[in-house]
Amino acid sequence: MNILLVEDEPKVADFIKKGLEEQSHIVTVCYDGQMGEKMALENEYALMILDVIVPYVNGLELCKRIRKVKPDVPVLMLTALGTIQDKVTGFNSGADDYLVKPFHFDELLARINALSRRKSMATPGMNYSADDLELDSFKKTVKRGGKDIVLTAKEFGLLELLLVNKNRVMSRSQISESVWGIDFDRGTNAIDVYINYLRNKVDKGYNHKLIHTVIGMGYVLRDP
Repeated sequence: MNILLVEDEPKVADFIKKGLEEQSHIVTVCYDGQMGEKMALENEYALMILDVIVPYVNGLELCKRIRKVKPDVPVLMLTALGTIQDKVTGFNSGADDYLVKPFHFDELLARINALSRRKSMATPGMNYSADDLELDSFKKTVKRGGKDIVLTAKEFGLLELLLVNKNRVMSRSQISESVWGIDFDRGTNAIDVYINYLRNKVDKGYNHKLIHTVIGMGYVLRDP
């Protein structure tokens, strides 16, 4: 797999690069966000690993810029900033997963493999709907009643998961595994927060509510 690594600490970069190359991956290292952006936009990568605190263009801004041009490439944030708010900010910037330093290489590898599996399971070009809600997986667009709904990357991923599994109750563990990746801290209320974000954008102002809570079990998106 061709991987872009943006990491300004040479020892950390060398450690990751060596480990991944031993797993038969091809790793391109950039030591600042400016060069990382140039490489990301000019080349094709199966995965990008971005440190948040890097010179010139930080990882969060870099992720946003990449997402505008390449919305489907998996992005793993790698950072020493590990609070819940830091993670939420990372996800809102378009990251698919978030790994906090210090970390074990085996965990990094497991997260990379999980992102790769999720990418291979994606079905670009598929359209999903419920009532007057429409989602286009390829164009990354959402409409309800013909009106555009603007979602963040995580909101879109969560809505897509619920639509793909329409009328099926999804547990919190299934949601965290599918949308946030392995080892997401399920003790937080991040899933509830994002469900509320979706409800405000998808259900608010409409007579038919699509997103429902199943107490003790999880969440489900149902046709009226």
